[in-house]
Amino acid sequence: MASEDTPAERREITVRRAPKYVPFLILGGLVGIIVAGVIAFALPGDPSYEPSSVFGFFLVLFGAGGVILGAIVALLLDRLSVRRAEHAVVEAVPETGPGSDPADGAGNGTTAGSQS
Repeated sequence: MASEDTPAERREITVRRAPKYVPFLILGGLVGIIVAGVIAFALPGDPSYEPSSVFGFFLVLFGAGGVILGAIVALLLDRLSVRRAEHAVVEAVPETGPGSDPADGAGNGTTAGSQS
């Protein structure tokens, strides 16, 4: 039993919940598109410009601005998650051979995934 003689390896890790950036970027872009639509079609404008061309202009402007604001919010939440990070100590579990774990079905004569 050589695995029982060797001491388990312990390491300290940092556990934190970091935001995913892509959903924040997509949400910011969608909010920018909605704001561009409201400005172009709901508000009265100059009759010399078509509402669709105004929407296209504001789509680029507010879409990019929304993506940038979404990235800033994600960065702020990421910095906040670094402050709230917790430290833990983990211990390596030595690997055992097949059939030595009672949970894998070795005790009842069947193998995992087979049916009698």
